[in-house]
Formats: sequence, structure tokens, C-alpha cells
Amino acid sequence: MRIGIHGRDFQQKSSRFIERVLTMLGRYKSEIYVSSKFQRHFKSSHDFKLREFEQGDSLKNLDFFLSLGGDGTLLESITYVGKHEIPVMGINTGRLGFLATISREETEHALDNLFKGNYSIDERTMLRLVSDPKLFDGIRFALNDFTIMKKDTSSMITVHVSVDGELLNSYWADGVIVSTPTGSTGYSLSCGGPLVFPESESFIITPVSPHNLGARPIVVSDRSEISFRIEGRSKKFLVSLDSRFETVDETVKLKILKERYKAHLIQMPGQHYFKTLRQKLNWGLDLRN
Repeated sequence: MRIGIHGRDFQQKSSRFIERVLTMLGRYKSEIYVSSKFQRHFKSSHDFKLREFEQGDSLKNLDFFLSLGGDGTLLESITYVGKHEIPVMGINTGRLGFLATISREETEHALDNLFKGNYSIDERTMLRLVSDPKLFDGIRFALNDFTIMKKDTSSMITVHVSVDGELLNSYWADGVIVSTPTGSTGYSLSCGGPLVFPESESFIITPVSPHNLGARPIVVSDRSEISFRIEGRSKKFLVSLDSRFETVDETVKLKILKERYKAHLIQMPGQHYFKTLRQKLNWGLDLRN
């Protein structure tokens, strides 16, 4: 079986854990492929047989992909997988994780289930950025969100947002977020956006620190075409896809659509989105329960 792995910024204790993961995969006679970033950060005295791949390489022959880190690492892993829709397992070596939900302690049991075929696939909608000029070196999709933010100034910006050609609102704010249901537990949530079930077929538009307190998040169909026009005292703005950023000016043309392919996240038996919410948001920690 061919397994791809991505990880980054390993601490010493994480390196020891990753050695255990690689040893487990070796027991299953796996061919192991690792990202160049993983190869640079991972130091080991063991002689593991690892094949290296770069961003942009075709990984269509991989059977599974392991993300070793937190949610940010998993979002990066999705950029490697892209249109090939390789199932991704998120193993959490950090703290809070809505996407990388398998803990260190659960890893051996999870890998055993994986090789026995005892798992399910959770398909997650992604969004796609269409822009003129083209941005993000051709990797123009995101699992969590797309944002427009002010840059290099304390002054807010104005973002004119249209849905299917109809003006929705002109937001006087620090920025605007367009989130997928998966990303509703991320930046959008911290800015007052709603939690949205992953299968809801929707996008969430959330203003960041709006000047007008009547400006509220809105949920629209993911079949919508969302376009933007930006104004502000500063002539430079930041746009992002998940954790990747680019600087643009007010002449850029930006449009968000639903991506044609999806992210395939591996779910172990007993895992569920509601269970993750209860664990990560500490729901139910009430003496009355």
C-alpha cells in the first residue's frame, strides 16, 4: 500500500512519535512517500526508506495520505492532494483540532482500522478562487475559507459583495470571510459566524469587525457565484485561501465558486462531527448535565 505523509515544525517529542508511526507503517509493508517539507523538518537516527515528493507532483497513485500535525497541517496536506481526492487521515500532534481529530494515543488503533478497511469517508466541499490576475501559483482552492483583509493601515476597507450578480452589501470593515461549512469552526466562528453542518451545501459570508453593527453573517447556497470589489485608503489588500496569503490592489477581480472536487477525510468508527464539537467546544460541561 502506498502512503503519503506531510508534516512540519516538529518538536523533539513529535519526532519520537513520528518514528513510531513510520515503524507501524513498516509493519504493514507500506511504501512511504513524504513531502519535501516533512523531509526537511523530520530528523531521525533510524534508517527509514522514504520517497520524497514536491508541491505540484502528481500523487494519484497514493492510496492514503497522513497529515501529522494540527488543522493547519491538514489544510496544507489538502493542497498536495488536490483534485486526486486521496483520502486524508488527520493525526493531531498539537492541541485543538476540528479536522485532525485522531490523537497520539489513538493512532495505532486508527492505523490498524485503516489497513483493515474499517473506516468511512467524509466528503467535504471546497471553494475555488477565480481571479484576474491569477493568484496562489495555481493552487486556487481552499477547504476552510477565503478572506479579504486590510493591510498596512488602521483604516477599515470597503468590500462590495455580490451574489449571482446581485449586490448583497457594501461592508465597511476590517475584511470579509467566505467560509465553507468545514471552515465554519475556524476564523468565521471567531468573528461571530454560525456553526454549519458539513453537508449543508452552503457558503457563509462573515464580515470582520464591521463598522455597521447591523452587518451580520449570512448563509448562501454553495451553487452561488460570489464576487467582490475592494476600496480603501490603502491601495494594497491581503487575500487568503486557508493559511496562504497574497497581496493585491483594488484593480484585482475576485470571484468565489464551489470547487469541482472535494476533500476526502477519513473517519474512524465512533467519530462524528457532533462529537467533535462537544469535545473541542466543551459542550456539556454543565453541572446540570
